[in-house]
Amino acid sequence: METPTPPARDRSRTLKALRFIGRNLLRLLMVVPALWCFGAVNYDGPFPGSGNLVLAILWAALTVFLLLRARSKRDRWLSFAGALALVILPWSFKQPRNDRNWSPEYARTANATVEGDTVTFTNFRNFDYKLDGTITERWETRTVHLSKLRGIDFFLNYWGSPLIAHPIFSFDFGDEGHIAFSIETRREKGETYTTLGGLYKLYELSYLVGDERDFVRVRTNIRKDEDAYLFRLATTPENARVRFLEYVSQIQELAAKPRFYNVLTANCTTAIRSQVHIKKKTVPDLRLLLNGKLDEMFAEHGLFAVKDLPLAELKQRGHVDERAMEAQDDPEFSKKIRQNVPGFAP
Repeated sequence: METPTPPARDRSRTLKALRFIGRNLLRLLMVVPALWCFGAVNYDGPFPGSGNLVLAILWAALTVFLLLRARSKRDRWLSFAGALALVILPWSFKQPRNDRNWSPEYARTANATVEGDTVTFTNFRNFDYKLDGTITERWETRTVHLSKLRGIDFFLNYWGSPLIAHPIFSFDFGDEGHIAFSIETRREKGETYTTLGGLYKLYELSYLVGDERDFVRVRTNIRKDEDAYLFRLATTPENARVRFLEYVSQIQELAAKPRFYNVLTANCTTAIRSQVHIKKKTVPDLRLLLNGKLDEMFAEHGLFAVKDLPLAELKQRGHVDERAMEAQDDPEFSKKIRQNVPGFAP
């Protein structure tokens, strides 16, 4: 007959297991801020190129040295806290700017003025792209009237994973054309985008305002292996005006006080959510981060003007790449890419 384990032995094993979990959990909790600090030095450090990586490695070596030299648990904690502070304190003083050596597509800071019914944009981007790679840079002043605003169109641009996309909202002003907004990282010359870098202060946040022939065409006709899908949103002119003025307000704020981009809290979709008044916000949806699924989220909330088609068909018919290529040099580009897309007049 098997002898049951005494209760005292059970308690002892349980305590040992809890202590083991506690010790390793504590070590894990130490690793997380250490990794974050390593990344902060690597991406936001004072040296260009590989200099920051060398500095990050030196910081990690110093941290390990201090922990090994500590003679007590208290000393280890103080050493670790000091090593973190060595990174966090100077990092916290790094400020965004509008006057860096920007890449041409981000060279100017957009701004807007509102006078009654009239909204005037300065540094409105309207680059021209030729299929041979020639780019003509054009920064314009563009004026529209709020009384002519009819609705909002939504482009979703994919370049790789079906989980990740870039949204562009375009406001339809009838015979005054479309005003498109694209929220992006504002990168300096020679700088490339990395997701890890987007967790730090590597890029400023950019609210670009421009022409669809620029924002859409560069993605469908110039860059390779990208796909853009167009949807008409269900909204009244009054609600479209509210959304439009939210963008205008953000552009004015960024012109006066720049902000950093953040891949989690201030990216091309979460920044849009931050525009909305706090009383109107709902619980964040994971698809704001996995924004390749924004079309699914919009369909679930009934945000598309066409509601009697399955999303797959709506998306397939809204694929604009072929129409955009055909309308490459057509001044009626915006009209041509909407032909036969559900929700738009024929």
